[in-house]
Amino acid sequence: MFKGDIINGQLLGILGETGHMDWITVCDAGLPIPLDKERVDLALTPGIPRIMDILKLIAGNMVIEKAFIAEEIKSYSPNYHEKLLELLATTGCEIEYVPHVEFKKKTQDENTRAFIRSGEQTSYSSVILQAGVTYSGEMD
Repeated sequence: MFKGDIINGQLLGILGETGHMDWITVCDAGLPIPLDKERVDLALTPGIPRIMDILKLIAGNMVIEKAFIAEEIKSYSPNYHEKLLELLATTGCEIEYVPHVEFKKKTQDENTRAFIRSGEQTSYSSVILQAGVTYSGEMD
């Protein structure tokens, strides 16, 4: 039996298949998900699980080099925004703010590998994570 933190097989598969520059969207319960994109639906009930719970697990199992966040989070959900920045700071990733309309367009992009749907109901809480790599330089 696998002894890691993530026990959802579909989520583990997506993380294992994600390559450099692929995007994974961790979204709230209401973000539209294109029918042609893979979906891991973890939503159980309003608020369960929270995006932060999912992000903590992903951050411990994936190199995140960049995160896209809706600009509106700053004014609509400032407390959540502060907690999100604290969590993302542990990854050392770059953060790019985009208007929510552009954020939704990015979710349609060919770089978007999959969506992980939460039960989150905080306004503008969805995040697009861009995968990095665990190595640099030459091998012997």
